[in-house]
Amino acid sequence: ENKLRKVARKLKELHRLSLVKINHSVMEVVVASELLGKGFEVDVEHDLGSLVCDVYAEKGDGSLIVEVETGYVPPEHALDPLSYTYVRIISKVARYSKFANKFVIATPIDSYFQIDPLLIKTPNERTEEEILRVKELCDKYYKNPPIELEELKSARLHGVMLINVDDAKVLELDPERYLELISNLPR
Repeated sequence: ENKLRKVARKLKELHRLSLVKINHSVMEVVVASELLGKGFEVDVEHDLGSLVCDVYAEKGDGSLIVEVETGYVPPEHALDPLSYTYVRIISKVARYSKFANKFVIATPIDSYFQIDPLLIKTPNERTEEEILRVKELCDKYYKNPPIELEELKSARLHGVMLINVDDAKVLELDPERYLELISNLPR
């Protein structure tokens, strides 16, 4: 059976059960197609035990997790959408990156998000002050369960995928290049 059809069928069934949103699922399919084309084995809505990741891929001895960030902001954060999204990105990297060799955030090409510089440094390049600053930010939004200091010490963002759903294409950038591209955009 075609591997991409298998991915699409799984997401279609989850959508039928109202467990996933269609716009999010379409982006997962585009990401899965890209990774399958690069020789990865791919699963979507993959169970990690304590979490479920959007896309999990393996190739050889390496593993990759991709979390799709649609830019959705819940109504309770209508007055602080930038801060909320900023911390949500930190929390995703902190919680998911430990489960794979490489962690990537994917977003539609018509959307962008800010990345805290801590997330692109290697763990030994981070200062205690930086880690505590980010922990304080996270504590404003994530209390149950909180983002742990240990998670922030080791969290690492390895890439950003920009998804063009219309053309079913993905552009993967390293986080430094992504930050360079968005540096002059409004914050």
